[in-house]
Amino acid sequence: MLVRLLVLSLATAVALVLTGTVTGRAEAATACPGRLAKTVPFKTGELRVYKSRAYACAVAVAKKPGARRAMSVTIQPRGGRPVVDSGQYTQQAGPVTVHALNRCVRASAVIAGKSGSTGWILC
Repeated sequence: MLVRLLVLSLATAVALVLTGTVTGRAEAATACPGRLAKTVPFKTGELRVYKSRAYACAVAVAKKPGARRAMSVTIQPRGGRPVVDSGQYTQQAGPVTVHALNRCVRASAVIAGKSGSTGWILC
């Protein structure tokens, strides 16, 4: 009986550790709250736009992560200023977030000179 209890406890602990690790990676990969609202693929990667109740968020994700290269992502609410993240990154630029309750937004991304963008969306 004691051995069963020990094995069950150990199995539960291992499952919790593995589940926590996988969940942490998924959240870190997107880094944007909300649901995926739009994906714009382009030659070197893709632009992903997420929408939560009051906010919109964008990330630029490289198709082939690896060497550092110039990346940028921009999101702008209608009537507001754009929010930009740019630099030399290996995998993604962003996230960038704007308040977008009852507002349209537009987003764009550039990775190694290739770009993708949305028009006004989430209206």
